[in-house]
Amino acid sequence: MRYRVLHNTHYYYEGPVMLSQQLLHMSPRDFYAQTCLTHTLEITPPPSESLKKHDYFGNITDYFAMATPHRELAVNSSFEVQLMPRLKLEDLHQSPSWEPVRDNLRMLNGQNQEAQTFLFGSPYVACSDALADYARLSFTPNKPLLQAAFDLTQRIYNEFDFDPDATHIDTPLSEVLENKHGVCQDFSHLMIGCLRSLGLSCRYVSGYILTHRAPGQEDMVGADASHAWVSVYCPFYGWIDFDPTNNCLVQNEHITVAWGRDFSDVSPMHGIVLGGGSHTLDVEVSVIKISSQ
Repeated sequence: MRYRVLHNTHYYYEGPVMLSQQLLHMSPRDFYAQTCLTHTLEITPPPSESLKKHDYFGNITDYFAMATPHRELAVNSSFEVQLMPRLKLEDLHQSPSWEPVRDNLRMLNGQNQEAQTFLFGSPYVACSDALADYARLSFTPNKPLLQAAFDLTQRIYNEFDFDPDATHIDTPLSEVLENKHGVCQDFSHLMIGCLRSLGLSCRYVSGYILTHRAPGQEDMVGADASHAWVSVYCPFYGWIDFDPTNNCLVQNEHITVAWGRDFSDVSPMHGIVLGGGSHTLDVEVSVIKISSQ
């Protein structure tokens, strides 16, 4: 599958901004299931300085600064990616039981440093007994890890309501768990908190999903915006992605931009602004399939 993604961000400020420094995660990653074919980033007005590099997790980041007064800021990202086949549900039935995976990760012997990086709590994911208790309804004794992870994916989808007005980025997971409302960020953080509270390794993935599906198919929740889902570490299989917002094992309609411990590591755009007063923000996202090959 080949896709074209457009992500346009436009700030309108009440007064002049004297200085703006921003860090972007808008460049798609290359990995076994995805290859970036083209990418352009347009910033208006042109920045006075810019720098492209990789962060700790291997994500591509773009830093820029503007030192001249401006009352608007537009960041337009456009790219094309090629997606390769991923494992299907029927391929996952022989995953190991979750308990020995947990026990091996607990050893912290440095043999799998990447997986162990994603074992612990993080700024937006506080592990707790309540999250572990919720997870154990899926992670019953000796259950294959990936089957249990998909069961948890299904439970979050069925038991929680998508509600963009119910939470904000700082809403604690305890409140999300109690009220059972939220958005893709909340559901991904919740699933990550459940898994880490059991001692399992998982990471937060930021990206996009197909905006317009085939006739007769409903659009996925989270289309026309940045999306988030969860990647679970499993020996022999590596990292397997689950989308609790859409009740699915990630296949060929999710485009990956970045991954980290939680949203704080992969925010599409964040920084500091001096001046400007209040502002309004327009964000437009479009994901279009341009080839089935």
